[in-house]
Amino acid sequence: MTDRRTLVLTGASRGIGHATVKRFSDEGWRILTCSREDIPEHCKRDPNWTKHFVTDLALPASTDAFVAAALETLNGAPVHALINNAAISPKTEFKERLGCLNGDLDSWRDVFELNFFAPLALSRGFAESLAKGARSLGPKQGGASVVNITSIAGHAIHPFAGSAYSTSKSALSALTRELAVDFADLGVRVNAVAPGEIATDMIGDEYEPLITRIPLHRMGTPEEVAATVYRLCTADFAYVTGAEIFVTGGQHLF
Repeated sequence: MTDRRTLVLTGASRGIGHATVKRFSDEGWRILTCSREDIPEHCKRDPNWTKHFVTDLALPASTDAFVAAALETLNGAPVHALINNAAISPKTEFKERLGCLNGDLDSWRDVFELNFFAPLALSRGFAESLAKGARSLGPKQGGASVVNITSIAGHAIHPFAGSAYSTSKSALSALTRELAVDFADLGVRVNAVAPGEIATDMIGDEYEPLITRIPLHRMGTPEEVAATVYRLCTADFAYVTGAEIFVTGGQHLF
């Protein structure tokens, strides 16, 4: 299909990233992804999943190499959506939260390199391809989109998310607003999705008490986050940019 849209997504091997790939694939999008790990074999049989790159976006040179390899794979084709999903949240070996007084500064730099600088570098690296995608659709079809995956932890102290992670996500929220202004003339909308407590493999029993803080009285699913991300990339949100949507079951209200 010559009118098929193309998605580039980071952190695709599990959780929210994997669910988002499935949602876009179900909608017929062409998909290019990266993560530190390879994807499951059955995913490689997905005809829409065009290419996966094993990449460490915490290393600037690796980020640049991913952009170059993805653009080579695209061979001049436009990009219609970039989803910056990859992130890390270091903890001690006992899963203890790392605050401002414990943990070394090099770990903070690693967190910011992946959680903040990689989304900036990728947005810049794919800017021309996104602008081409925006022109191919036009503003009434939503143009092209960048969606940054932030976090509820970027807006309030979280009992399990470390300080480096939380502040990097807060910075990513601010970056979303800045990108929205700078990319608007390209026809590219930039928004963020801030998940709350989402039931992924990273969630343990220690999260159960947090459900009492959630007005909807349950954790969310990766598919619910993926659905929000997908809709942001469609004509339904053609006049929305610089926004951050909370997928928290209402938890962010407290």
